[in-house]
Amino acid sequence: MTCGGCKASVEKALRSVSGVSNVRVDLETETAEIEMDKMISLSQFRKALPEKYTIQMKEEQPAMMGVSEASKNKWKQLRPLFLIFLYITVASVALHWETLAYGEMMLDFMGLFYIVFSFFKLLDLKGFPSSFAMYDPLAKRLPVYGWIYPFLETALGLMFLFRFEVTVALITTLMILGITTVGVTRALLDKKKIQCACLGTALKLPMTEATFIENTIMIVMALVMLFGFV
Repeated sequence: MTCGGCKASVEKALRSVSGVSNVRVDLETETAEIEMDKMISLSQFRKALPEKYTIQMKEEQPAMMGVSEASKNKWKQLRPLFLIFLYITVASVALHWETLAYGEMMLDFMGLFYIVFSFFKLLDLKGFPSSFAMYDPLAKRLPVYGWIYPFLETALGLMFLFRFEVTVALITTLMILGITTVGVTRALLDKKKIQCACLGTALKLPMTEATFIENTIMIVMALVMLFGFV
């Protein structure tokens, strides 16, 4: 880009892509900051741009960034996820503080987990399926699964909280989170820099080990409850 006309042309082309809410182009740095309502692949942007322009993802972390600084940024991004886990844990323990019934605590934790996480997914139901399909194997092959998933989480949450068909809810939990965990593991091993859709698209969370840990916690709880270890 060499002039204001180039800038305007690039901004117009990028805004034409479905799902783009805003575009800001900087001539000096030759960068474009794109705000999206859903995850959009680079190939879509490349198709929209005139042939003389190219576009690539800018690295989020500078190559020379220290370990401590990178860790701080990761913690800052994941703080909402940890806070939600903390609140759910405290609420589950508080509900059964007098009896310390661990089985009941686990069921309430799982129920609240699903309700809270489905709430964030439903905030942007249109954008969630495409983000979810980037790492969930079933959602990638069966797009309708991404649309159903938030409602499935809501149903499972209510089943746990109302103690309705708990065994069915536990088996379903093992199935859906098992599938997602396979996709998360692949993404982490391939070191893909993608957005985690665990809290929908409202909160921009990176795909990290925390996503794997949260799924593992739920899977372990489901196994413990299903086989009566508590």
